[in-house]
Amino acid sequence: MIARIWHGRVPAAKGDTYLEHMRSFAIPRYRAVPGNLAAFALRRFEGDVMHIDMLTFWESLESIKAFAGEDVEKARYDDFDKGYLLEYEPTCRHYEAFAR
Repeated sequence: MIARIWHGRVPAAKGDTYLEHMRSFAIPRYRAVPGNLAAFALRRFEGDVMHIDMLTFWESLESIKAFAGEDVEKARYDDFDKGYLLEYEPTCRHYEAFAR
């Protein structure tokens, strides 16, 4: 199993609206890809900035490619991100995940 983590920053004042976009659009899109095992939006506040990490779990790198394209390290962005994100981080992190 592979965990994929994407990080973004949005103004705290727009945080709830952005999180709702993630809940209604991004998470269902992740879940619709064959091989996606789970998708979670994590948030924390740091002053007037909300940090959001999308934590997704996948069966394999091939299933991540079905979502992200051939370059799995490259972050994927949607049109709605333009009105919220303070910057576009270029990559995601991947980890082998182990369960007991």
